[in-house]
Formats: sequence, C-alpha cells, structure tokens
Amino acid sequence: MSDSPQWFDEEAGPVVRPYALIRGRTRPSGDVFDLVAIVRAVGETPTGELGPEQQLILRAARAPISVADLAVELDLPVGVVRVLLGDLRDHGLISVSSPSAGGSRTNERILKEVINGLRAL
Repeated sequence: MSDSPQWFDEEAGPVVRPYALIRGRTRPSGDVFDLVAIVRAVGETPTGELGPEQQLILRAARAPISVADLAVELDLPVGVVRVLLGDLRDHGLISVSSPSAGGSRTNERILKEVINGLRAL
C-alpha cells in the first residue's frame, strides 16, 4: 500500500470535490452575485477561521476584481465561488459593487456594432 493518502494525486494535487468546499450548498446567502460584480477585501483577515479557498479570494480581492475573474483565478466553478463569497460577505470581509450601481450599461447600438465587426472577420 502507498504511504500517500487516497485524497492526494501526485500530478493533480489534493482531490476535493467543489461541493465539499461549500458543504453541499448551491446558493450564497443573501443576494446572488452578478458575474461582473466587483469584489474588494475589507478589514483584517482572520486566517484561522477561513478555508484556503476563502483566503485565496481575500488575497486576490486586495485589488478590485470581478466574480468571473475570481472563478478563473481559483480554477473553481462560478457557483462555488459565489457561495464562498456569500460566506465572506456575511463575515464582513468583502464589499461587493453591483455593475448597475457603478454606471450605465452598454447600450444596444454598441453591441450591434461589435456583432457586425465580428461577422466582418
């Protein structure tokens, strides 16, 4: 028998299912986070109480970062990141700015110009 635990793959690293990180929850507490919502870390980070993924989120969110970019940064599904962000928001460790609060949305004319430009390629 091997000395390494079954939960470790030499090439891939630790093997933990994403739902195990969020204890089977599928939705964050409170409002759902938009993909383009901007996340910022606020306050002191209590390292002993947080999991490694939440600590990575707080490190990445020292500078403003979108929810989608956090998912890419952590290499986790967006749903998992949203649940982790909900926990951090509940503890007052992050602030989240919705895209509608930050300014106007892209209008339909600009989107049509982008589509026409892509078709021209």
